[in-house]
Amino acid sequence: MLSVGLGGMALVTALAVPAQAHEYGHEYGHGGGSVAWEVKGTGTDARFRGLAAVSRSTAWVAGTKGTVLRTSDGGRTWRNVSPPGAGALEFRDVEAFDGRRAVVLAIGEGEASRVYRTEDGGASWSESFRNTDPKAFYDCLTFFDPRHGLAMSDPVDGKYRILSTADGGRSWRVLPSEGMPAAQTGEAGFAASGQCLVSSGPRDVWLATGGGATGRVLHSSDRGLTWTAAESTIPAGDPARGVFGLAFRDRTHGIAVGGDYRADQPSPRAAAVTGDGGRTWRPSATPVAAYRSGVAWLPHARSAALAVGPTGTDLTRDGGRTWRTVDTGSYDTVDCTADGGCWAAGERGRVARLAR
Repeated sequence: MLSVGLGGMALVTALAVPAQAHEYGHEYGHGGGSVAWEVKGTGTDARFRGLAAVSRSTAWVAGTKGTVLRTSDGGRTWRNVSPPGAGALEFRDVEAFDGRRAVVLAIGEGEASRVYRTEDGGASWSESFRNTDPKAFYDCLTFFDPRHGLAMSDPVDGKYRILSTADGGRSWRVLPSEGMPAAQTGEAGFAASGQCLVSSGPRDVWLATGGGATGRVLHSSDRGLTWTAAESTIPAGDPARGVFGLAFRDRTHGIAVGGDYRADQPSPRAAAVTGDGGRTWRPSATPVAAYRSGVAWLPHARSAALAVGPTGTDLTRDGGRTWRTVDTGSYDTVDCTADGGCWAAGERGRVARLAR
């Protein structure tokens, strides 16, 4: 990814311009500002919870009905590069290294959890992992670099299960569980945005949880061999509540979002921040307005980030301490790139890019 292009202050400014018309005629705006999302027609009604933004021009999305799409022209056109025979699978995460190399994760019990890999832009795929343990259910994956990555499963025999690859996703092995703390009763990850497992730098990785008595964030500084657990301030205590998405600007500064994904339930205190790598979490003074499943730091802006969910997009300019709703469009996940590209994806084939 390029390190030049639109600066962070320009992006933040773009989030505060007057509401303007977009494709499909949507007007955005709330509280005097707007997010200038430009909706990109994808030609499908799949729900995209997996999103990998490579640059302003290149992005991958993965979703229901085994659907994987790729654009290389800023979303003007999309190529259907779905793996053959995957129509019954639910893709919930995709990690892309460029316009040709990507890894996608399908979720589900038993053999429904699978990993596919492509090196030619989706023209061909290889299945590199198929779960054979009926007790495992894989939710998310992340990569530290083009070779080293992890995937996580809901607890098996009382502990989260971690897969590891050292060859770019060509092969995977289950890591020992001795360094993983015990899961809470009813605790699990949420395969809602591809952000329940995120990394920053060459070795640090965080895992978001919900469903148990408390919403927790687990952290490993050795690529998943040993973990520590910290309570977030996001309420849990119910299978529908907890931490859904994480974003780390570096190995110390992070944001957590979540809440209760049921539309008829409130989501108080649904955002939290950390400044010590996830050892402790503080509630946002003004949290996100409702349940949010995805979050991303804006490039080149140390204190600005976006959070998205089915009822809208929220913006923070102070590192997650206070949030303001700036758009009411439905999105499940969001991702930004070093060259100033920010993308969001969600239901009914909805994909958008932040306008310059």
